Amino acid sequence: MALRSDWSQRTCSMARGLDILGDPWTMLVLREVFFGNGRFDAMKSRLAVADSVLTKRLAGLVESGLLTKKAYDDGGRPRQEYVLTPKGEDALPVLNAVAIWSEKHLPAPSEQAHMFVIHSGCGQRTGSADTCTHCGERLTAANTSWHSLTRSESPVELATATA
Repeated sequence: MALRSDWSQRTCSMARGLDILGDPWTMLVLREVFFGNGRFDAMKSRLAVADSVLTKRLAGLVESGLLTKKAYDDGGRPRQEYVLTPKGEDALPVLNAVAIWSEKHLPAPSEQAHMFVIHSGCGQRTGSADTCTHCGERLTAANTSWHSLTRSESPVELATATA
């Protein structure tokens, strides 16, 4: 999903990755899905985003293979929610890195405006995107929680890819 132009065929791997992950809305959509918030209306509400923007980002993430659609029944008409694929789950260190970098270098507008990466295995906050800085274990969606103080009083276990 290109921001301004198609970078998918560039010789630089960072440019190719940014072609998909370089858009802020895309990263925030992935954040919501990792938080287990994969339903369109719930994402729209949480992100305060226009339907057209969310629709475009979701379509791009499905097309890129980071998300897939899964049917669910809400008692009315059949609906679909977005869930991570293994490729999408592999983007976790990128999101962790952005959160950790932001906490280190950018002032929060309030005491509640923080998000920490927690290794669920040892329960400690980490300063690394892919390895727990307390115990050294590799971080995965299955053993990582995010503690967003605006979202909950305790860390939230992350969603993992569907089989």
